[in-house]
Amino acid sequence: MTDAPSLFLGQSFDGEPQRLLLNRANRHGIVAGATGTGKTVTLQIMAQGFADAGVPVFCADVKGDLSGISQAGGTEKFAERAAKMGFELHGKAAPTVFWDLYGQKGHPIRATVSDVGPLLLAQMLQLNEVQEGVLTIAFHVADKEGLLLLDLEDLRSMLTYVSENAKTIGAEVGSVSPQSVAAIQRAILQLEQQGAKSFFGEPALRLEDLIRTSLDGKGQVNVLDATRLMNSPRLYSAFLLWLLSELFEQLPEIGDPDRPRLVFFFDEAHLLFNDAPRGLLEKIEQVVRLIRSKGVGVYFVTQNPADIPDTVLAQLGNRIQHALRAYTPAEQKGLRAASQSFRTNPGFDTAEAIQALGVGEALVSVLDEKGAPTVVAQTKVRPPDSRLGPATEAERAAIQQASPVRGVYDTAINRESAEEVLKARKAQAQRLDADTKAAEDAEKTRAKAEKEAAKAATATRAPARRSTRETPTEALTKSVLRTVGTTLTRELLRGVLGGLKKR
Repeated sequence: MTDAPSLFLGQSFDGEPQRLLLNRANRHGIVAGATGTGKTVTLQIMAQGFADAGVPVFCADVKGDLSGISQAGGTEKFAERAAKMGFELHGKAAPTVFWDLYGQKGHPIRATVSDVGPLLLAQMLQLNEVQEGVLTIAFHVADKEGLLLLDLEDLRSMLTYVSENAKTIGAEVGSVSPQSVAAIQRAILQLEQQGAKSFFGEPALRLEDLIRTSLDGKGQVNVLDATRLMNSPRLYSAFLLWLLSELFEQLPEIGDPDRPRLVFFFDEAHLLFNDAPRGLLEKIEQVVRLIRSKGVGVYFVTQNPADIPDTVLAQLGNRIQHALRAYTPAEQKGLRAASQSFRTNPGFDTAEAIQALGVGEALVSVLDEKGAPTVVAQTKVRPPDSRLGPATEAERAAIQQASPVRGVYDTAINRESAEEVLKARKAQAQRLDADTKAAEDAEKTRAKAEKEAAKAATATRAPARRSTRETPTEALTKSVLRTVGTTLTRELLRGVLGGLKKR
């Protein structure tokens, strides 16, 4: 065995120590086994072992008992087990920081809607392909117009804006149907009722607050309380995948370090892959394959290796398999797959050995200094240095008070973002519409008043009365005309009568 720094896992049945080399720990791994066979204890042992070696750890506490890593342990029974393995057990705690998406049993963990992105958000919301396309359009429009998507209210406002301007937006980037927007809004409401509202927002988690070491050089163990979060499996799996993606995107390349920069334990890993769309599975595979070069080791904890797709399982070089039961055809298939994933040991049948393992026992195969898997060994897992069982509420409170990030994330921040900007735009547009309408109404009122005033003025103006009295000139003219008329008439009559008499 090499003298390179390693993590002691336990002792094989034939007395050989089983160690995980730290310079191979970033090649990922799996801890599998049926319920009650000791997976959580193995996770606790590994987490504390990495912390003692100066490697920060992030792990999810699904049942609540992993919080005991923050307290010194050691019992007489464990001391006897350790003595049989050839080492002395010293009860000690690991430097621990508690986290909780809901902010109840640890520091809140938040991320902005923009950080999560449309792909993971669509997974959380269980959207179909068309709805995911509409969600992607909403993100695109927000980026184009410089609108911050920080929380779910911002996302709601953005979707409403996209729906109201569907004709213009659709002509540029694709059709946006009101039905799809309504379906997404309903899905957001359901996610919010599961407690996701407290996750989206600011201040967002800074990765450097996870990758810490204490003053004595030990790695910080970040314990995420997932006892309530497990009731929202979509949110749980999407959050952990988001965290992995952030680590992948932000950490620089360092190749194969002598020890990992961070080790990430993904408990109840099957939840990540259940009903996951093809695009998401490809992203998981990409992150797991490439994050190794960032110095991050990922360890999946699940009941059966068959829960993990083969493309991902092939990336897991360090394997610890606790007992499996094989009563149904599906379980027997999973048992065969688990046994075939190990390098064969001629001393026993792997499939039979998996079923015969007791609590606290496992089959172990890790990568050697050349990167090749070791022959599988039946192993008695070592006892933990920390407490086996949950921390009390008082102990949790004391850990919180001494936390290096106390006060950093405990108070939410709500700065101006898409919701406020769009609301201000709408209010301004409504004011302009109101002012325009008021001006038009005033102009109509003025025109109508002028028209009515002109009509009234015309109706009340009386025609000029003509005088019946004749002027002297008018009287003289009438007299002359009468005289002339009479004379002419008389002369005409004379002429006519005279002519008659001559005849």
